[in-house]
Amino acid sequence: MNKDFSNHVVHKPVMIKEVLDWLAPHKNGVYLDATFGSGGHTRAILESEPECTVIGMDWDTRMLEIYGKSITEEFGNRFIPIWGNFAHLYKMAKEHKLNNLSGILADFGTSQIQIFTGEGFSVYNDTVLDMRMSPAYQKITASYVINKSSAEKLREIFFQLGGERHAKKIVHAIELERLKKPIKTTGQLANLIEHVIGPTKQHLHPATRVFQALRIYVNHELENIEAFLPAAVRALATGGRFVCISFHELEDRIVKQFFKEHEAILDIEILTKRVIKASPEEIALNSSARSARLRAAKRSDKK
Repeated sequence: MNKDFSNHVVHKPVMIKEVLDWLAPHKNGVYLDATFGSGGHTRAILESEPECTVIGMDWDTRMLEIYGKSITEEFGNRFIPIWGNFAHLYKMAKEHKLNNLSGILADFGTSQIQIFTGEGFSVYNDTVLDMRMSPAYQKITASYVINKSSAEKLREIFFQLGGERHAKKIVHAIELERLKKPIKTTGQLANLIEHVIGPTKQHLHPATRVFQALRIYVNHELENIEAFLPAAVRALATGGRFVCISFHELEDRIVKQFFKEHEAILDIEILTKRVIKASPEEIALNSSARSARLRAAKRSDKK
């Protein structure tokens, strides 16, 4: 993918005010933005506290090269870019000495830049059916999953990860189609699904849920969150803040359950007794914020 995506799509970071409220950046604090993306949250943290440092981590080298460069030029050594998958935080914390952090932010949403410029993500762009957020980390593409998986496995992916109630009909159509020729592009798959189930009443393409499910499966998104959460708690200093933003019910459920379990063993103290949602004003300006869910905790001093 050779597009200079920085010139095409602007990603708006969600819930900046809420992130700053719950992260509470302070003087000399060191913060980890575990999902750097285009750097919107990192920039907000650096601007809110002129004497703090932010470590920006992303598994897409393009994000760090393009957006990290501009932030480095503006904030100098107060910004430290690191290439890596947040799921490997435990190993990276050892390698980069990421410990006693003042706070950690993780935004589990997929960047609009990747959705609209990456290969295979958008139902509206006819590209190779890839969906890997980082080809260096992920080897299996969405095309491989569609063409090689059993019907049972595909139904499980579409229903459990996408909530697609027409999964059985869609998978049957996929089986018939791939007998004739491999399904290699987003256009092939999106058109097939639209033909099977027709237009939806919502303002969503009929293939949206299947594409979401494939993206989650190909990139191991839920497993990555499960691996990341305990490593993040270990990397925090006592009293350090931990802020997570989810965009999918399954993601939020994992965070909610983890917080409950680790508060019970006195690892953390939950700060957000109820999930925090974006304000109506923000949703009016940025529709992506509609499904955002924020939860926050801090490293406990009780244990």
